Amino acid sequence: MIYAQILAAGKGTRMGNVNMPKQFLSIKNKPILIHTIEKFILIEDFHKIIISCPELWIEHTRDIIEKYVDDDRIEIVAGGKERNDTLINSIHFIEENYGLNDDDVIISHDAVRPFVTRRIIKDNIEKLKKYRAVDTVIPAFDTIVRGMNGELLEIPVREEMYQGQTPQSFNIKTFVESYEKLSEEEKSLLSDSCKIILLAGEKVAMVQGESYNIKITTPYDLKVANTIVEERI
Repeated sequence: MIYAQILAAGKGTRMGNVNMPKQFLSIKNKPILIHTIEKFILIEDFHKIIISCPELWIEHTRDIIEKYVDDDRIEIVAGGKERNDTLINSIHFIEENYGLNDDDVIISHDAVRPFVTRRIIKDNIEKLKKYRAVDTVIPAFDTIVRGMNGELLEIPVREEMYQGQTPQSFNIKTFVESYEKLSEEEKSLLSDSCKIILLAGEKVAMVQGESYNIKITTPYDLKVANTIVEERI
């Protein structure tokens, strides 16, 4: 089976003084989360589309989905403390309700990246036929530097540098097995799910993202997102 997971469990502290998590803020009078869900319901491959949200916001999530979306594949699950905890919670939900097969995969995407395209999602699904994990990336156009304590340590070769986006996609059993090998300290430090797969010795494929597949994190990002929607209208 092919599952989608939309990560909507974050609190959005960098958005500033707002009265709700950023995924529930609106772009052109529609919640960001709904813009994102609408991209996924157009993909016929998905058996279920799992929305992971803060436990205290489950009813709100259910209400806005019922208002804007009609798709019986959607399931709402409480998120976890960290990103990977949220992914694991969704996997546990899948296992408890549908069982797990060796070829089951999950396409995991940030709720606050509402401009993901059908092409990006389908490319992730296609790559999973050959790889156990897939990351969506764009080339790094600026020079990337590595530093610590106010000092520059390294300037990597720019042609080898990419910026990570989502979706990030996984063979479910491979992800679970890789995650369970980590110590509790490693679990708390690792925020990127694909790095877990790399540490387990598996190859991770790359899919070409898009520069406009932005993550809405700050008030400035929200303004940019509104401009993108206005231009498309």
